[in-house]
Amino acid sequence: MTINTHSLTPFMPDSLIIKPYALMDLDDTLFQTQRKIAAWQLPTAEPHHLVYAAVNKQGEPLSLMTQRQQLFFNWLLSSTELIVVTARDRYEIKRVVLNFSSWQVLTHGALILQPSGEPLKAWQHQMGAILAPLQAKLQQLIAIIEAYNHRQQGPLRLALHHDDFVAPGTDSSDDSLSEMLIYLAIKHHQKDAMALQQFGEWLLAEHLQLADDFYIHSNANNLAILPKGIHKRHAVAYLLEQHLDHARPSFGFGDSLADLPFLQQLDWYGTPNHGQLHDHIHVL
Repeated sequence: MTINTHSLTPFMPDSLIIKPYALMDLDDTLFQTQRKIAAWQLPTAEPHHLVYAAVNKQGEPLSLMTQRQQLFFNWLLSSTELIVVTARDRYEIKRVVLNFSSWQVLTHGALILQPSGEPLKAWQHQMGAILAPLQAKLQQLIAIIEAYNHRQQGPLRLALHHDDFVAPGTDSSDDSLSEMLIYLAIKHHQKDAMALQQFGEWLLAEHLQLADDFYIHSNANNLAILPKGIHKRHAVAYLLEQHLDHARPSFGFGDSLADLPFLQQLDWYGTPNHGQLHDHIHVL
């Protein structure tokens, strides 16, 4: 093989550098709560170094960035095209105060927002076709969870995640949308992660017919019941193939096992030195 050395440009002036894509999970990757900062003993987390990155529903600071995380985020903003890949839905992402200007993959991949902030219509068609047939089964799941909660005197807190999608059979030129339930999120009131995990195992064991259509993602005090067609990896694969420049390199970070499938589609990937994914890596 003959290599044309004249075409090699390993070092370029700053003005000619093409930015790579950085596809990033948010919670517990770029920021986290004060409780987790203490549990993970994160460095540069002295009170005078912390800045808030997200607020709760009341507008009060909830998630924080250490000094190192701030420097990392600022480097990402200036050196890459930063693409958000998060479980947060389009309402929850508004409570993040950081600046994002590119594509956003939201709600575990059910929604893709364009750089303009508008949902990607073609993806809404695909997700609507997946979600519409499952609406009755999602309602069945809600009833099962509520009955379980009643028997156990209410240890679980259930949240429902909705959004608007193009209904199956709708003409592609039709702008009418239907609100659909996407997935169920559950937390334990006493933050008992083990009890929450045991509930998830019980749910699929006792209702085997639901396992054909849904999967469970569990990470600390968060348990999500999702349709199998909804996953970050599907949305990222679609973006990489249909909308991003194939010549540009990509890398990303995520903290959970559910992030790994989307990360493995990138040129490089990593994880913080804390969290679920890190805990599952065994040094040989």
